[in-house]
Amino acid sequence: MPYTLLGPEGPYPSPTRGTFGGHTRLRIYGRLDCPSALRALSKGGYTPHRVFFADEPTAIATGYRPCAVCCRPAYRAWRSTHR
Repeated sequence: MPYTLLGPEGPYPSPTRGTFGGHTRLRIYGRLDCPSALRALSKGGYTPHRVFFADEPTAIATGYRPCAVCCRPAYRAWRSTHR
């Protein structure tokens, strides 16, 4: 079963699962085990906007920012350049 991942050129099929997830409206990416994302998913409102990335550089190249909860060091670095 192929997976659909998001890259800079748009969605594409992949034989392997992505390692990061994201939210299309908020333009945030994070780990698949992120406590904040898992809470949102359990409430059901997050699912329609969920996307997946092969890796962190792809998420960044696609224009997403790091999650402040599960990617704290990357978020702090991002925040220092986006004030």
